[in-house]
Amino acid sequence: MSDTTESQRPPLRIAVLAGGLSHERDVSLRSGNRVMNVLKHLGHTVVLLDVDARTIPSLKAFGPDVVWPLMHGGHGEDGGLQNVLIALGLPYVGTHSDGCQRSSFKPTAKASVRAAGVLTPDSVTLPKAYFSQLGAQEVLGVVAQHLGLPVVVKPNQGGSGLGVSYASNADELRSAMVSCFAYDERALIENYIEGTELAVSVVDTGDGPRALPPVEVVSQGRYDFDARYNPGRSEYFVPARIDDDAVQRVQDMAVTVHRTLGLGNLSRTDLILDDAGQPWFIDVNVIPGMTEMSLFPMAAEAAGDLPGLYDELVHHPAVHP
Repeated sequence: MSDTTESQRPPLRIAVLAGGLSHERDVSLRSGNRVMNVLKHLGHTVVLLDVDARTIPSLKAFGPDVVWPLMHGGHGEDGGLQNVLIALGLPYVGTHSDGCQRSSFKPTAKASVRAAGVLTPDSVTLPKAYFSQLGAQEVLGVVAQHLGLPVVVKPNQGGSGLGVSYASNADELRSAMVSCFAYDERALIENYIEGTELAVSVVDTGDGPRALPPVEVVSQGRYDFDARYNPGRSEYFVPARIDDDAVQRVQDMAVTVHRTLGLGNLSRTDLILDDAGQPWFIDVNVIPGMTEMSLFPMAAEAAGDLPGLYDELVHHPAVHP
């Protein structure tokens, strides 16, 4: 990390990338606008670019010192956009395309962290085509017998709770699969873990990854897209209402996930702390939401200085092509 103090840091030209055509477009634009406003308040020159056919010419014309990609969903987090920025020779906040690819595909991320000793629920991943080839009823019967019920069904890629459903019986499992396949051609079906829902954000501005305070999520019903982005559906506690030993365990897990998957400036690990105090890895986000209701900003504010952290991130981008 540079010895230059915050007050001496030069203002930067920053391009924030958001939007795109994924199911998470609106959330992405909200994230982009929130980050842009914070950075402008710090004195930086910032443009928000909606990712489309004009993006590359706009980046070339603007000539940013650093780019902050905030396009959520598969096409923003699977490494493709990051590869374009690398090819353009533009430093950016976030994770190298390699780490994005490892993290974006949920089964791959689960297998990688499991190999590192992180506990994660048992699961199976199935493509939509298998249900027509082998018969939906037969396949779901085998899955239910193998995993047991209840289970959580989610798209192979994507975030914001889109396409995620809880199923405690055969009828709910069939409905969950239909909902999931509206967002992805592959479905991840995993054991449901009862416990406290937590999100632990990790940042690295040059001195190695460190965990921010855990955020506890209490939602009315399941923590789906509606519960995440509609006021009143969920309640948040920062720091989480867990003891100090549990805080250390979940923070250690999030840092292990961050290191194992080769992530960069920032990540957010979603986990469940069961009644025995055991944390279970559920998912990781390489481009966590930055809206007024997102969990990463809540953790950053609890840590003491959200604008200062954003300033650190843009002055120490993780990827330098």
